[in-house]
Amino acid sequence: MPSLLRKIYPILFVTLIVFISVTLLIFTESFTSAELQARLQQQVEEELESMFPELDDSVDNEDSEVYTLLAGGETIGYAFLAVGTGYSGDIAILVGLEDSETVKGIIILSQQETPGIGDRITGDGFTGQFTGLNIDAVNFKQDGGQIDGLAMATISSEAVIDAVRDTAMEKVKLIEGVE
Repeated sequence: MPSLLRKIYPILFVTLIVFISVTLLIFTESFTSAELQARLQQQVEEELESMFPELDDSVDNEDSEVYTLLAGGETIGYAFLAVGTGYSGDIAILVGLEDSETVKGIIILSQQETPGIGDRITGDGFTGQFTGLNIDAVNFKQDGGQIDGLAMATISSEAVIDAVRDTAMEKVKLIEGVE
């Protein structure tokens, strides 16, 4: 009997350690997830205020995940989050629309692209190209659009362009369906 216990003991010990570790990870994730979500919401609100200086209120349409932005009770635009898959991971983008056709601006909220190459998508030289564009013109110039890509960062810039255009077209259908 003692030899059987010696054989089972390591398995039971490792199983217990794994169980405790997984439980702690789940417990920790439940706390950090809420905090990360709150920080993202605060960042979105701050960025919206910089993109729409006249903003005094917003309505979060949870069904469509679109913010309706208001000034003096009048709609001044819409905003939503878009996510593209870049070279090194997801790129979270805040997209502002002046109306159902025109991009007010975009802001890269988070990205993990290669420093000095792909992370240039966060600069005004790239993101500024979206301002004032019709959603249909959000594409590379060589593909009939108005956006210059970034040399050596094609995957990153294409991920942003595709995410902004595709998500905007999807959200505009929802916006027009609500109005």
